Amino acid sequence: MYGIGSVRPSALASPHVLLLLPPLFWAGNAVAARAYAAEIPPHALSFWRWTLALALLLPAGLPRVAAAWPLVRAHWKLFAVEGALSVAAYNTLLYMALQSTTAINATLVSASLPIIVVLLSWVWLGQRVSLRQAAGVALSLSGVLAVVARGRPEVLLGLEFTSGDVLMIVATTGWAVYSLLLRRNPPGLDPVAFLTVQIAVGVALILPLYLWEAHGGARMSLDVGALAAIAYTAVFASLAAFLLWNRGVAAVGATVAGLYIYLIPAFTALMAIPLLGERFQWFHAVGTAMIFTGIGLATRNSFAVGRQKR
Repeated sequence: MYGIGSVRPSALASPHVLLLLPPLFWAGNAVAARAYAAEIPPHALSFWRWTLALALLLPAGLPRVAAAWPLVRAHWKLFAVEGALSVAAYNTLLYMALQSTTAINATLVSASLPIIVVLLSWVWLGQRVSLRQAAGVALSLSGVLAVVARGRPEVLLGLEFTSGDVLMIVATTGWAVYSLLLRRNPPGLDPVAFLTVQIAVGVALILPLYLWEAHGGARMSLDVGALAAIAYTAVFASLAAFLLWNRGVAAVGATVAGLYIYLIPAFTALMAIPLLGERFQWFHAVGTAMIFTGIGLATRNSFAVGRQKR
């Protein structure tokens, strides 16, 4: 997990308390984007979120990028692809998805990330998949289909998926590729330098999409609520979440910390139901049970997956 820096855990706060906050902030990101889907076009939200985050990060990030420049220059193609897949693609696709699907659906579909990593490792890297892993993959993917189809078999038979759910599958697949690429990062890479380069690449790629969106007539509301949503996604979902995550991981390790990621759909439901009027229905419960049981089967003994979260 890459964030604002390698900060030692605070003696004043339990690492487990710290680790509760990043999933809460990331769930809030989905809820805020869904709440202001009509006021903030998806490319505008993605662009201004990461532009503000980059502006806040630059005072600490630029000196570290300069210090790590030989590594950055030698691996710029890899970092560019990682920035494109994470900051640019995933978050933009998430915001596009939330134009037509619920926050609960989006975060449940994204929870299938470890399963997609297992599949890509098998197809792309040639890693062997055991019978237990194959069963876990099948069960978890069935849970995703249950959520996407909203419990209606005719949706699957007619391939009448909601466009937002399809976009989330594409976004999560892209994030899985990014997670695998992280293993190629050179040792000794400063995490703040990497994050700065990553966000800069993402902002550069999002900018033409944002301009194209604005040229097409999509306008962002400048009311207090919309501006607060952008500030929240930049400060809490982007920077504060990564800082707290780093502290927690430093204290308890990546494997234990990874378990907290699966709180995102739960926190999303807790916020989306009262704030957005979304309903947690029976197919959400069935799909959740299938997804997480499958993840447990497929990732046992190798739970931790390197990743940076939306």
